Amino acid sequence: MKNCIHKDKNIRRIITIFVVEKISKSRTMTRIIAAFDSFKGSLTSREAGEAFRRGFMAERPDAEVEVLAIADGGEGMAEAISEGVGGEMVSVMVSDPLGRKIEARYALLNGGATAVIAMSSASGLTLLKPEERNPLIASTFGTGELIVDALERGCREIIMGLGGSATNDCGVGMLRALGYRFYDAAGEELCDTISILERVESISTAERHPLLMGVKFTAAVDVDNPLYGAQGAAHIFAPQKGASPEMVERLDRALRHYADVVDADAAEVAGAGAAGGMGYALHTMLGARMRPGIEIVLALLDFERRAQGASLVVTGEGSIDAQTLHGKAPAGVLAAAQRLGIPVVALGGRVECESALLAGGFHAVRAITPHDQPTDVAMQRETAIANMERAARELARQIISQE
Repeated sequence: MKNCIHKDKNIRRIITIFVVEKISKSRTMTRIIAAFDSFKGSLTSREAGEAFRRGFMAERPDAEVEVLAIADGGEGMAEAISEGVGGEMVSVMVSDPLGRKIEARYALLNGGATAVIAMSSASGLTLLKPEERNPLIASTFGTGELIVDALERGCREIIMGLGGSATNDCGVGMLRALGYRFYDAAGEELCDTISILERVESISTAERHPLLMGVKFTAAVDVDNPLYGAQGAAHIFAPQKGASPEMVERLDRALRHYADVVDADAAEVAGAGAAGGMGYALHTMLGARMRPGIEIVLALLDFERRAQGASLVVTGEGSIDAQTLHGKAPAGVLAAAQRLGIPVVALGGRVECESALLAGGFHAVRAITPHDQPTDVAMQRETAIANMERAARELARQIISQE
C-alpha cells in the first residue's frame, strides 16, 4: 500500500477544484449531509459530524448542515441507530472478554421488538489493556449475556454488529451464554475458549435458551473473510488482538477443527471470519443473515430520503485508504449518495491511496491532520476536533471562492 501514499497531490488539487466548481455552479450550497463514522480513539461519529458542522458554518452560516451518526457494525453502531430512529439505549451488567463484570449498552427499537447489539460493547478490544490481549482466552460470553437480556425483554429480531472485537473464539462464548454445551471425545464438558475450539467433538442444545425459537438474527459485517486459512479470522485479525505468530497458527488449526465438527462448508461463507469467527457462529447456530453493516445502518436511518436535495455529502473515518472502498462506512455512504447524484467528499485523520479512492467515486479526499502533527497528538480528542473544524472551514472557503 505504501506505493500509493501521496504520489497524488497534484491529482488531489485538480479534483478538489473540480468538485467545488461542480457543486457551486450546479447547485446552491444550502444543505449538506455530514455522515461520519467514528475516528477510533479520538472522536465518536456524532462528535466528528458536529465538529464539521461548526467549522463549515463558521465560514458559511447560510448553509444547513445535517449531522447523521453512522457506523459499519463496530463501535457506535447501536448508539447511531438509536439516535437516528428514536430508539432506547439500555444498560446491562455483563462479562468483559476476560470475565470481569462491566456495564454494556445496546439499543431497543420498534417499541422493544428489535435489538441492535454491537458486540464491541461487551467483547471489544478497547475493553482490554494491550498487555491483557490474548485471543486464546478472550471470550464472547458477555455478548451472549446481552442477547439473553434482549430475549427476556421480548425482542424478536436482533441485529448484531460485528467489529472491534477482542476475541477469536468463533462465538463459542456467546453460545455458552445462550445455553449451548460443548463436549470432548470423552464426554467431558469444555468451557474455555481454546479447549472448545481444539477439542470439541459434540455440541448439545438441550439447555439452549427457549426464547431463541423464531428470533430473526442479522449479522452486520464489514469484512468478507472466511473462517480460517490465509485470509481467515486468525491470520488476518488475531495479531491485532494480541496473538503471536505461534498463537495465530494454533488458532487457525483450532478453527479448522471446530468447523469440521459444526459445518465445514459454512467456513467459506463470506463474513464467516468476521469478529474472530462470530459471523460463523451466528450463521451456523442462529441462522443469521449476513449483510454489510453500513447498508443496515443507512437503511434504518432512511439515509436516502433524508439526503434528497442535498448539495453535498461529507463522510469519513479515522483512517481512509484503498480498503475503505470494501465495505467500510464511507463506501456505503458514497454508494447511497451516488444513487441520488450527490457528490461526496471524504475526510480522514489519515489518508492513503487517494488516486484509488478518487477512481472509486469520491469527488475529493482529504486528511484533516496536518502533515507535521505527531499521531499521538492528532488522536487527542480536542486536537481531532480542532483539525476537523479547520478542514471544514477550508472546504467552505474553497466553495465560496469558486462561486
